[in-house]
Amino acid sequence: MIRKAFALFLALATTGIALTACQNDADVASYNVSQAADNFEINRRITVINGITDKFLLVIEGLCSLGNNDPARQLSITCKVGPGQYKKAFVGLGDNVTYLTEQLEPASVGVYHYRIVWKPQGILPDFDFKGSTKELLTNPAGE
Repeated sequence: MIRKAFALFLALATTGIALTACQNDADVASYNVSQAADNFEINRRITVINGITDKFLLVIEGLCSLGNNDPARQLSITCKVGPGQYKKAFVGLGDNVTYLTEQLEPASVGVYHYRIVWKPQGILPDFDFKGSTKELLTNPAGE
């Protein structure tokens, strides 16, 4: 198990080194800031604006991450509001609705190495049991 974890780490580190050699400082810093934001380390303000009326429809501030795999014309926002506590909002984007995301404070990130976040607890999933223990004890064949 430890050998596999070390091999995975070594492969990721080698990939990071190879990618760093091909990128400029701004690209590496941008990637690292995005990683920090996705790990709820960056204070942001997300403003949703009606383009016709110029009115703010929604303003969210805090340790927020924007959805990376959202469907077209949809924005998901997940914010950390306390230890182990999160809130999620969805915004439908249209022809006249847009959004702006501001980083409220500077972030200290490296420009020479990509940031890799490895969470070993993510390997083991959490299971939620839904059902009745009576169903487990019942023999469906009637034996």
